[in-house]
Amino acid sequence: MRYSALFRSALERVQAEGRYRVFVDLKRRRGAFPRATWTRPDGSETDVVVWCSNDYLGQGQNPRVLEAMHEAIDSAGAGSGGTRNISGTTRYHVELEHELADLHGKEAALLFTSGYVSNQAALSTLSRLLPGLIVYSDALNHNSMIAGIRAGGSERRIFSHNDLAHLEKLLADAPVDAPKLIAFESVYSMDGDIADLRGTVALAKTYGAMTYLDEVHAVGLYGARGGGIAERDGLMGQIDIIEGTLGKAFGVMGGYIAADALVVDAIRSHAEGFIFTTSLPPVLAAGALASLRHLKAHDEIRTAHQERARTLKGRLVAAGLPVMPSRSHIVPVLVGDAARCQMISDVLLAEHGIYVQPINYPTVARGADRLRLTPSPDHTDAMMDDLTTALTSLWTRCNAACAPGAVAA
Repeated sequence: MRYSALFRSALERVQAEGRYRVFVDLKRRRGAFPRATWTRPDGSETDVVVWCSNDYLGQGQNPRVLEAMHEAIDSAGAGSGGTRNISGTTRYHVELEHELADLHGKEAALLFTSGYVSNQAALSTLSRLLPGLIVYSDALNHNSMIAGIRAGGSERRIFSHNDLAHLEKLLADAPVDAPKLIAFESVYSMDGDIADLRGTVALAKTYGAMTYLDEVHAVGLYGARGGGIAERDGLMGQIDIIEGTLGKAFGVMGGYIAADALVVDAIRSHAEGFIFTTSLPPVLAAGALASLRHLKAHDEIRTAHQERARTLKGRLVAAGLPVMPSRSHIVPVLVGDAARCQMISDVLLAEHGIYVQPINYPTVARGADRLRLTPSPDHTDAMMDDLTTALTSLWTRCNAACAPGAVAA
């Protein structure tokens, strides 16, 4: 068996499609977000402005967060010491779970090492805890949700994205007494659209289904205290399980679920992705705790964030660029071809000091390649002017230079 040839062939297929990734060597600079330093392949350094960070509010640079992390590492050291069940539970973990439960108006919360793990572990465990469960999953759910649903082995039914009529048809076709779970997201991170939470909750009540809501691109960003779209819409108490991340708006790392204490305890006691892995280091839990408390009390940061997103959308649309419809803070610009998308990204970085990664298959469908812009409260008007000017000049240039078959904007 020629293993090397098989690996080479797999890489060549990705390269031929124009979606081979070369990591950009960036160094974030404390206090300078969204500016960073790019180390070029030749070793030289250049200042760049980052336009694709999921640290949506710049909390990874918040002095209060950094101070809390310094204090924690000086007090508790580097690692947690083990799994939560053995030696990896600290006061930092306990306090963070209490704050997360409070954020979502739930009795309890449970920390995981990442948002991916929290989805995969929780959803697969629910299938084992509820024999005969039918899971209804939105067609555009994140890979972590898909992986968790598949791993659980339950019967799964996929409904068209944000299509409540299709969801209801699938629910109506199921046995009345079968346990059911509707798994969906609030903000879909690639298109920037938002689910109809109220309509989904109504269907869940009608057909006796539980609801599992992924709020990873909404926690910290929506609602008076940052509880997400469910808080904004006054529906937190009607969602059974809310899942979130500490690695985006909160600027640190980790994932969690929040729900009734009985549900959390059952998942805690059975989820392999929780039981068999080392817990978050105390320094990360302390940073997330400080960020969470700060954002609960500072709604003006969310207001500024939404204003920046609206302003950027308006400028790009006025320039004639193909901004995709988005009801959230995410600003996707459709390119439609992987090679062209990569070319635009490369030129923006090399010639304009603007960093935005191309988004292509398998994150989005083939032919739906895009630039996904994520403005923060710290992106200035001048930065937006530079971005708009650069994109406008590149659109025609990269159209002409790209290989035949590229989709023109």
